Amino acid sequence: MGLSSYETSPLDDSAKVQAFTVPAHAPHHILRFRNVTVCHGRTPALEGVTLDIPCGSSTALLGPNGAGKSTLLRAILGWHPLVTGEILLGDAHPHHQLPRLAYLPQRQSIDWDFPITVRAVVEQGRYPSLRFFQRLSAHDHQRVDRALDELGLVELADRQISQLSGGQQQRVFLARALAQGADIFLLDEPFAGLDLLACEELTHLLRTWVMQGRTVLAAVHDLALARSGFNRGVLLDTTLVAAGPIAEVLSADNIDRAFRRGRAARQNPLHLSRTTEFPS
Repeated sequence: MGLSSYETSPLDDSAKVQAFTVPAHAPHHILRFRNVTVCHGRTPALEGVTLDIPCGSSTALLGPNGAGKSTLLRAILGWHPLVTGEILLGDAHPHHQLPRLAYLPQRQSIDWDFPITVRAVVEQGRYPSLRFFQRLSAHDHQRVDRALDELGLVELADRQISQLSGGQQQRVFLARALAQGADIFLLDEPFAGLDLLACEELTHLLRTWVMQGRTVLAAVHDLALARSGFNRGVLLDTTLVAAGPIAEVLSADNIDRAFRRGRAARQNPLHLSRTTEFPS
């Protein structure tokens, strides 16, 4: 994926812990799924999913590979047609409210060798609000500067993105989403490939956004990271297994249903016989 293609929705300018809470002023639900089914060919990727995402919440999308986590994010943006059901943003369909949404794709889908600076990537966040042949205004540059400052990228603004660490690269694309004015962030595996410090920094950033009333919905593989970094969870296995507070979603029974599907790993699954004696 080249950096000139947009992975976020056009935004207007109206958008503005260990245990952390949803802000009291927030509306109850911001995303609503009603009997949502999505198929890849004839194979269901999501089936009959009904759930609500509260505004100002931090929600981890969880489940085994192929459970439908990325599909759900892309369906919100209208990139996958729904076979059944509907997805509502508040009381409106998402395609009526795309200015509020921003999408961060998986890191491996981005061409990190593309010759572009940090500032130029963040400026892309303002492009959808421009008319044809219109240049960035002083207001646009201010939005870019604020996003760079909030993500701690001011000193890196003129550096090529290929020269950044994985955590810094991730922050560049989060800054691009901020520059657009997003307040709902759809993140596809944002922690993948990051070291411990980068994961901790990203977790702190997402918590801060939630405290500011922003909504985060992220596909996450690491269950321990989901427990410590998110206040809600959605557990998928094509169908909906559980949704709600993260501790309830990641109960032993729910994990068994979604990941083991009632099966247990054998101590010697390949029935191998020992041929070498190891010293005791």
